[in-house]
Amino acid sequence: MRLSIRPGNSLNGQVIVPGDKSISHRAALLGALGDGESRIEHFLNAGVTDAMLSILTQLRVPWQREGENLSISGNGWQGLHASLQALNCGNSGTTMRLLAGGLSAANIPAILDGSPGLRKRPMKRIVEPLKKMGVSIEATKGCAPIIISSTNLPLRGILHKMPVASAQVKSCLLLAALAADSPCIIVEPGPSRDHTECMLSEMGIAIEKWTETENNRVWYFTRLNPDHRQLLPPLNISIPGDFSAAAFFIVAAAIVPGSCIALQNVGLNPTRTGLLEVLIEMGGNIQITERVTPGAEPVGDVTVRHSVLKGIEISGSTVVRMIDEFPVFAVAAAYANGKTIVREAKELRFKESDRISALGGELTRLDVDFSETADGFIIQGCQVRGDAIVEAHGDHRIAMALTVAALAAEASVGVDGAEFIGESFPEFLPCLKKLGADVSIVEEGNGE
Repeated sequence: MRLSIRPGNSLNGQVIVPGDKSISHRAALLGALGDGESRIEHFLNAGVTDAMLSILTQLRVPWQREGENLSISGNGWQGLHASLQALNCGNSGTTMRLLAGGLSAANIPAILDGSPGLRKRPMKRIVEPLKKMGVSIEATKGCAPIIISSTNLPLRGILHKMPVASAQVKSCLLLAALAADSPCIIVEPGPSRDHTECMLSEMGIAIEKWTETENNRVWYFTRLNPDHRQLLPPLNISIPGDFSAAAFFIVAAAIVPGSCIALQNVGLNPTRTGLLEVLIEMGGNIQITERVTPGAEPVGDVTVRHSVLKGIEISGSTVVRMIDEFPVFAVAAAYANGKTIVREAKELRFKESDRISALGGELTRLDVDFSETADGFIIQGCQVRGDAIVEAHGDHRIAMALTVAALAAEASVGVDGAEFIGESFPEFLPCLKKLGADVSIVEEGNGE
C-alpha cells in the first residue's frame, strides 16, 4: 500500500493513542497464566497482539474481546495445553520471546515460528540462558523456529549477565524463573523497560531491583525470588496509552510549523521516556502533566508545540530508554539545526528491519545528510526535500516515521509498504487526518 503525503498543513488537536503494545502483550500472557477471570481495559487491537490472542486460542485459553476491553479465563499453570500446530508469532519478537519464557515455566512443549522477518531476528539470546535453567529448547541456526520440549520442573535459578539491555530477554527469563527452585538474577548494562517487573510485583511475586558500579559502569540488577510456581492471581488493569505510538505525534508537532498536539493518558514509565528528555534538551516545546492513577505505571498528558530544535549527541543508558523511538527521532534530527550523533545503538540492527540501514537509505532519498556507523548514525540537520518515493522495509515504525518526515517536507512524498502500520497502530492515519494532515492512500496492495 502506498501513501501520499502532501506537506503544508499545521497539525492541531487532541489524540488518545492506543493501549501500550508492550503492556498489552504481557497482560494477555500473564492473564492466561493467572487463576481466574482477568479484565484488561484499553488493550491494543493490532496485528502484533492479534498474534498473541490467536496463540492463546491454540493453547485452549478462553478469552473474549469487546472493543478495547479484553477478558481472559485463566486456569493457572494447568490452563495451557500443548498445540499440535506451530504457534505463529507473526512479526512480533515480543510475542515469541515472552511465550518462550511462559511456556517453559508452564512445561508446555511448543514450536514457535513467525514471519520471514521474525525468522531473521536473533533468538540465541533467550535460548542459551533458558538451557542453563534446564529448559529443553533449540533454535534454528540461532533464530526461529524455536522448539521447546517437555522438561522436568523445577527449573534452575541462574545469574545471567546480558551483553545488551533487552526487556524482551529479561521478561522471558523472569517468566521462566517463576518455575525455578532458586532465585534468578538478571544483570543488564542499561535500564530496559520494567513493565514485566511492575506487573509481576502487583501479582505478588517478590522482585528486587538495584544497581552496582563496576569499572565506572553502572549495571542494573533484577532478582526474582520464586515460590515453586505459586498461583498467580487474575489481572484487573487499565493499560496506559503507548508512548511509542505517541512519539510519532510528539515529533510531528515539533517539526511542523504552527502545530500544537495534546496527547492524553500516555504511559510515562521512566524506562520508556528517553525521547521526551532528549527532545526537551534539543529545544522542544513540551509540557507534561502527570496524573494520579492506580497501578504501578505512571500516566500523564503531553502537549507539544512547534519547536526550533538543535542537534544532540546520544549514547549509553539514554539509548536503551528510547530504543523503539529512534526511527522517528531520526526524523526530528533531520529537521534540527546542526549535527546529531547516535552511538551505542547497535541493537537497532536487530529489530523488524536493520533500522540504521533502512533509515539511512530512505532519509537519503529525501536529501537528508545521513551517515551510517557500525553502532549508530550521524545526521546533519537540513530542510527535508521530499519529492520522492520511500519504502517501509516491512517495518511498522519505519513506515510511520517516514510519514511524519513527509509532513514538513518541501514537496510531496510517497510511502510504500504502509500496510505494516497496522501491525501496531491501525488508527495512525485517521488520527493524522483528524489533526489536519493531508494523507491519503493512492495505491492498494504492496505498493510495487
